[in-house]
Amino acid sequence: MRNLRLLRTGGRRPAAAPGSPQCFCLSAEPGTVLVGSQHGLLELGAAGDSVTREVSLTAEGFMPEDGSGCIVGIEDLPEQECVCVATAAGDILLCNLSTKQVECVGSVDSGLSTMSWSPDQELVLLATGQQTLIMMTRDFEPITEKEIHQDEFGEGARKVRVWSRELVLQSTSEPISGLEQALSWKPSGNLIASTQEKPNRHDVVFLEKNGLLHGEFTLPFQKGQVKVNELLWNADSTILAIWLEDLKVENSNPNSYVQLWTTGNYHWYLKQSLHFGSLEENQLVSLLWDRENPYRLHVLCQGWHYLSYDWHWTTDHGMGENSQHVANVAVIDGDKVLVTAFQHAVVPPPMCTYELQLQQAVNQVAFHADPKHSGDMAVLDADNKISVYRYGQSTMNDPTVTFGVVGGNGFKAAVETPYLDKTYRVHVGSDNNEVMNPLGLRFLTWLPDDSFLVVGQGQDAAQSILRHLTAVPHVAGAKEECLNLRLSLPVDGEVISLCCSPVTKTVALQLADRQILKYLWEASTPVLEPWRTSNGSAVQFPYPCVETSITKISGEEVILGLTDRCRFFVNDTEIASNITSFATYNEFLLVTTNSHTCQCFCLKNISVKALQAGLSSAAAPNSETMRKVERGSRIITVVPQDTKVVLQMPRGNLETVHHRALVLAQIRKWLDRLMFREAFQCMRKLRINLNLLYDHNPKVFLENAETFIRQIDSANCINLFFTELKEEDFTKSMYPSLNGSSNAQPCHHPDQKKVNLICDVMRVAMEHIDPQKYCLSILTAHIKKSPPELEIALQKVHDLRESITPDVKAVSAEEALKYLLFLVDVNELYDYSLGTYDFDLVIMVAEKSQKDPKEYLPFLNILRKMETNYQRYTIDRHLKRYTKALGHLSKCGPEHFPEFLNLVKDQSQYCDALKLYPSSTQEYKDISNAYGEYLIQKQLYEQAALVFARAGIFAKALDAFQNSGSWQQALCMASRLGYTKDKLSSLARGMAGKLVDQRKYAEAAILLEQYTQDHEEAVLLLLEGALWEEALRLIHKYGRLDILETNFKPAILEAQKSQLIFLDSQKTAFLHHTSRLQVVRELKKKACESLQDYEMQNCPELDLFSETSSVVTASDMNSKYSHSSSRISVRSSKNRRKAERKRYSLKEGSPFEDMALLEVLGENVRAVETVKGDIHILLKQLVLFGYDEQAGALQQVLEEVLQLMETLIPEVWTPDLQQSSVNPVLGPNSTANSIMAAYQQKRMMAPVVQDPELLIPPKLSKNLQWKLHLLQ
Repeated sequence: MRNLRLLRTGGRRPAAAPGSPQCFCLSAEPGTVLVGSQHGLLELGAAGDSVTREVSLTAEGFMPEDGSGCIVGIEDLPEQECVCVATAAGDILLCNLSTKQVECVGSVDSGLSTMSWSPDQELVLLATGQQTLIMMTRDFEPITEKEIHQDEFGEGARKVRVWSRELVLQSTSEPISGLEQALSWKPSGNLIASTQEKPNRHDVVFLEKNGLLHGEFTLPFQKGQVKVNELLWNADSTILAIWLEDLKVENSNPNSYVQLWTTGNYHWYLKQSLHFGSLEENQLVSLLWDRENPYRLHVLCQGWHYLSYDWHWTTDHGMGENSQHVANVAVIDGDKVLVTAFQHAVVPPPMCTYELQLQQAVNQVAFHADPKHSGDMAVLDADNKISVYRYGQSTMNDPTVTFGVVGGNGFKAAVETPYLDKTYRVHVGSDNNEVMNPLGLRFLTWLPDDSFLVVGQGQDAAQSILRHLTAVPHVAGAKEECLNLRLSLPVDGEVISLCCSPVTKTVALQLADRQILKYLWEASTPVLEPWRTSNGSAVQFPYPCVETSITKISGEEVILGLTDRCRFFVNDTEIASNITSFATYNEFLLVTTNSHTCQCFCLKNISVKALQAGLSSAAAPNSETMRKVERGSRIITVVPQDTKVVLQMPRGNLETVHHRALVLAQIRKWLDRLMFREAFQCMRKLRINLNLLYDHNPKVFLENAETFIRQIDSANCINLFFTELKEEDFTKSMYPSLNGSSNAQPCHHPDQKKVNLICDVMRVAMEHIDPQKYCLSILTAHIKKSPPELEIALQKVHDLRESITPDVKAVSAEEALKYLLFLVDVNELYDYSLGTYDFDLVIMVAEKSQKDPKEYLPFLNILRKMETNYQRYTIDRHLKRYTKALGHLSKCGPEHFPEFLNLVKDQSQYCDALKLYPSSTQEYKDISNAYGEYLIQKQLYEQAALVFARAGIFAKALDAFQNSGSWQQALCMASRLGYTKDKLSSLARGMAGKLVDQRKYAEAAILLEQYTQDHEEAVLLLLEGALWEEALRLIHKYGRLDILETNFKPAILEAQKSQLIFLDSQKTAFLHHTSRLQVVRELKKKACESLQDYEMQNCPELDLFSETSSVVTASDMNSKYSHSSSRISVRSSKNRRKAERKRYSLKEGSPFEDMALLEVLGENVRAVETVKGDIHILLKQLVLFGYDEQAGALQQVLEEVLQLMETLIPEVWTPDLQQSSVNPVLGPNSTANSIMAAYQQKRMMAPVVQDPELLIPPKLSKNLQWKLHLLQ
């Protein structure tokens, strides 16, 4: 589906050259041509119109003076720095153009008819006048000579003989009648092309190496109209050039033509026709394809006019974005243009949707650059006429437009076809006398204002002329309309590409020096100016690009270029070097790559660097941007609003892919416009997950649920949507937006699950629109919720059965049930149907299941015979719905209460059971009793006691309160039970004993004092608990002053001694541990320093290590043990608690000794801080009873201990240590650098601990005034 676009034409004509040219070849120097005439050899230089060097062969005597001599072959031999010339007289000459020396290296008496060199210039083959072949080496040493005709050679039938490189005959074809002299071997080696006159047509035929015919195509001429002079394959075997001449011409020279043919999908297309006219000087002498550039053709005319043409492949397609004809692609095929409308159908070439028949062979097709008329075409033919085809206004059928494959017999084609509007002649300014340059116009462009742009050749070879043509008002009586030259702009340089953007209407030209110019055609006086980037620099491609296009990246207009070597540029930046084709569509860029992928990028919010990175890296697994395509695929066009990308394979067949990025972009546009139907159909067809309908914009979807339902208008489609719903947000997982922006708004119901929310909103909408029509969808909405609302769904089926007047549209209960069984497991549904207590429904479900009637019918029959409440209880118990079962059983009367109570006990449903009976009933009491026993089993004594007490079971409540230690409540229960004074006294004594065991002396004393009247025992308990003031109160209340002497004073003196011992032990321990901590820290400091010294001496490449690998915690340096974390992790919980207690051992040299010391020191400080209050009360009692000396001693010792601790705390818990507890060296916020820095500052002295609170110093409270002034 590609045409050949002419990129540049070159031409030279020496001012004065002797004789007429006879043959030519290309010199090894670029742009230089060697021409042989009847006088000798000339060299035409790359620049200028003069002959740069020549060698006269007449002067040397190798050619006759009268001009009758003939050169039959010419070849440049760069390695020998000379040119080999073969003359008809039989001489083989080597000519040196620099020294003008001519050497005859051989001569054939019978003369020569042709000379041919092998492509590697190792062998030369000569055909002699005696019909023999002579093969020689490059040094002209003969290898062999063979006769060409080794058998009878009949008139009218020719044969093709194939010889090996050693000139051994390999094959001879059958005699082929009408075979002509033109012969060309395809460079790829598989076919030989020739021509054949047949009874009714003129064909180009192909032969295999074995001489068998292999395909043909017919030339577009009548039989006997033309003769074929020569066939030439280009270097990559893609183009076959044919040089033809008219046969029957009287009184004038024949017309000459050169045609370029290409093949695709087994069809031969005539792509370019060069008409050289009939003038003597325009007659062709010879033509050659370039060896380096496969698409460059060299032509030499009689009048010494040398021409060269460069083509490249292009796809001509409609420009614009949203017109219905924008996906039209035009393919040139001789005098036809084959148009395929991909919007309607993907028609594989060589077929087409419709074809345009023109008067002459077509060379160029241009689509209108106005997006509103993007299907209109301008066709330039070999006669320099532009035929304009438009859509729309004409109602008449145009005879030049015929349907291809879409308009079959009896079918009305739905495709609109264009009509021929006008044909214009273009005057290029060359009269008939002048030398003709066919294809004088290139880059035909149809601008949005209906004017045309063409590029022509300037006077100088390196100059182009940009011609802006406009239509002239039609003159009455004129045969054809003309185009007026509005403006002719000389361009300093050869224009090698031209493109126009239908969106911005910008026209850009690329010159041979790769500079980009912008043509401002809308200005009052159009001008050319350099294309500049946003920062003002002029754009120049690094390499010449054969394909260019204009688009916008992040709002800035840029020019895209692709070279013939797959290098892709945005402005002057190379983006990738593996791109085989590209296309722009809306805000998207699509490319195919050498690695057989098709990539798509959104250009809206992307930088050139990001584009570069995207093309160079592999895409993420869920990425929309990339998809695999078949090897060698090229983009033909993108069908707008249909997400189709049409690709062509190397053979010529087409493939359509729906690129995920385009599909999602289109779906998002439809959803933004609330076009749910289009989006849904596309998603269903292309298997896009339907969650995107909601996830794209939840708020909008929920607000427009009714619109969605009305547009979809199908219960089946809505059911499909429900069944695909999932909780995940697909815009984050499967379909993240290409341009990174998401218009999804936060949901207004964050507490509700997505699926439940959609089901509820949709169900309400469907019930509002048409509950009958959407009955099955409503059922789906109930079942899709989590948990599924099966009972409601079954209830709806039940209601359908019960409905007296069934609606015609409505779904039957049978159908609804069948549908439910499709969604839900039949056993689950059977249980739920049983739960509706509707036996008809149960049987209906059971019949649909695989259940054996022998299983369920007896069970249902038993149930039917039961009383309603008991029946429902049995069903609920069967379904394990115990709460409901209890409810039904409670209504069955007192005779069923034992069964009720057993069920409550079995299923521990005590709370639900209590709600079913009033608190005054015996049933309530029985349930409470059972509940209390259950709580006692669970050792929840207090709660059990409360349940008993509430139900009036006081004896059990008393025991439970006693067990829970609630002595006040126990006494209350004793009161409710009417205990006698003695009984109450023994109860109190028993409870007091338990309280003493729990060291609750004050509460035990209250019981003894108030309920047993044992005042002395109460006082002794208070003294045991060191509750001095309460003990004094009771002593004085009951007048037992004797106790002061016998018990009280000895007790306070004993307490003073024990406190002194305690303080002394704390002081000793504190000093010991503090001094040991100093020693441990010194040892660690030395170990750290010695390690650093070792590293500095032995590891000069320390910096090369990972910074963290060399970090050793101070505690590790001292370690003698290695800890296996895996061993610790599997310990039992008991062992784990033990391990935690022993985590920091005080044993000297243990790994965490410093931490153990800190822990113990902290405990010392806290212990002393705790006894301050007790000592304060003790001091007051000692003073009261005159023990000032003992009190003073105790106060002094405590003060000393507190002062000591206050002094040493800053030394134990140093500021560094406190800082590291706030900012740990190792932790979630630390980096390798911070760890290393800390290590070098020797902050690593603070070990890495699991308990950072150990590093914080304990506080000494200043608020408590514990000292007595009178003791100072």
